[in-house]
Amino acid sequence: MQWERAKTYLIIFFIILNIGLFGLILFEERRYTMTQEQERTIRAVLAANNINVYTTLRRFPPMQPLEVSGFYYDIEQLLAIFFENPEQVPRDPFGDERPDDMLHYIFVHNNKRLEISNGFISFYNPYGMENPNNPALSNDNGTLNRDVARSMTNAFIQTYFRNFVEDQVFEIGSELRISYRQEYRGRIVQSNFIEFSISNTGITHIDMRFGRVMGHSGTTRMLYAPDEVLLTFMQRVSAIAVDTPFFISHMDLVYYQEYTSNLPDTSSLAFPFYRIFIQGNDMPFMINAFYNTILD
Repeated sequence: MQWERAKTYLIIFFIILNIGLFGLILFEERRYTMTQEQERTIRAVLAANNINVYTTLRRFPPMQPLEVSGFYYDIEQLLAIFFENPEQVPRDPFGDERPDDMLHYIFVHNNKRLEISNGFISFYNPYGMENPNNPALSNDNGTLNRDVARSMTNAFIQTYFRNFVEDQVFEIGSELRISYRQEYRGRIVQSNFIEFSISNTGITHIDMRFGRVMGHSGTTRMLYAPDEVLLTFMQRVSAIAVDTPFFISHMDLVYYQEYTSNLPDTSSLAFPFYRIFIQGNDMPFMINAFYNTILD
């Protein structure tokens, strides 16, 4: 009898505990979520300053920085990716005697050029890689078919860099630019990127730069709320917006590594940043979510 009563008390205790935990979770959710009233207010303030918002970002939970290694690449692996016969590609003239402080490599073979300089990788193939001269790449009016171009770049990413996701697609002249960025636990790492240039002959140019994400590091901190960040953005562009309306098409939270190194045994922190995208502008405004400071 006593045992039955004890079990009843335990069940009641766990029910109350679960209700309490649920209440705490709900409180935390609301604590780091913009209210509808806050959203209406910031939209009205921005509209009064000729800035229109076509997107929302309401959640801003505390975040922890990421530790990212210096930019360092396996050159033999890159040669195998970009050249059909990597063993035939002339190696760097310095060979094993290359000075430690020289971080510039150039490989040329069969009109293809791979350059690695201070963390940046640049590959150029004037005839286009990945199904060159594919007639389906161009529409009947001569413009590039975005779906075909994306299928080509997606195939490359899925083969060699599967932890990168498509981020932006935009046109520059007659070319299409498609950028991918590394994703780590659901967040984009802005400073780790692969960008493709596609013409009617195929993928002609690839730019890359990335360090190895080593995991979270440092203290978890609260972020500035989206409405506060949008006020900082407004202060920066208000003088221009008087004559030229701004249209915010997208806003999100990413990691960005401001200070980088080319040395493999070093690392630095990538901090949370808000990205604010403006219609007609391919480069987003970047605002540090810890300090509410805009990146120049």
